[in-house]
Amino acid sequence: MSTAAARATHATDRLSLGVNPLRLLVSASPWRAAGFLLTYLLVSGVLFGIALTAGVLAGVLTFTIVAVPLLIGAAWVIRGCASFERLRLRQVLSAPLPALASCPAPPDGGLWHRAKAMWLTSATWRDLAYLVGLWPFLLGLDAVVLAVWAELLAGITFPAWYGRVRGMCLGNCGSQNAPGLMIGHFPHGPHGRGADGIYVDSLHGALVVAAVFLVLLLLFNYVLVATARLHGRVARALLRPPADPLKEVRSVLTGPGPLGPLTGAER
Repeated sequence: MSTAAARATHATDRLSLGVNPLRLLVSASPWRAAGFLLTYLLVSGVLFGIALTAGVLAGVLTFTIVAVPLLIGAAWVIRGCASFERLRLRQVLSAPLPALASCPAPPDGGLWHRAKAMWLTSATWRDLAYLVGLWPFLLGLDAVVLAVWAELLAGITFPAWYGRVRGMCLGNCGSQNAPGLMIGHFPHGPHGRGADGIYVDSLHGALVVAAVFLVLLLLFNYVLVATARLHGRVARALLRPPADPLKEVRSVLTGPGPLGPLTGAER
């Protein structure tokens, strides 16, 4: 396996998928994954709005007199939002992503050439693609997975609060005010005509429901961790510094060779 492939394989090894579901439950991986997805849900909308506003303003006002400083400012705003995401990725990545180097000033100078250099680099567009382009898809995926995981986690504690709820239903129950939990089809109450499903109004039934939720949680932990790993790898692919295509050539030219340095002909 190449060095690059090895780095990609171990990029998210802080989120391990153990074979034993019980060991996975008590490990840090599902809780770290849940925290990573939750923080994305909390902050991604703000970063999306800031990055989108900066990009739209830069595009709309390109031909105005304030275009050049605005383009520079918009690029720095987008880069700042992406830098915040790089810091947040430390929750799931084994090694933090290095910060992007500042864009060097063009040799001929001038604000226009600086703005051109910042917007022609692929880093700015990859940051924008992650912050804006992928936001709806990542937000929807993270929200659905985290919501299901939270419901399963809450279901384990059902014996502690089943007697305090009324009309709780998973299915089609209409307007009911019966105590406990109804799972299934109860159009006329838990004991009415057409009732079809499970009605839980005792501690014994609540314990059975909690056991079922526990089994489902043990299995769904793999989905939770896999989602966070996928999100982390997508973010890493877009937010990491661009690769230097001449890196290997530079290492060969600057490294020691089999013939040693050429210092002149031997006498």
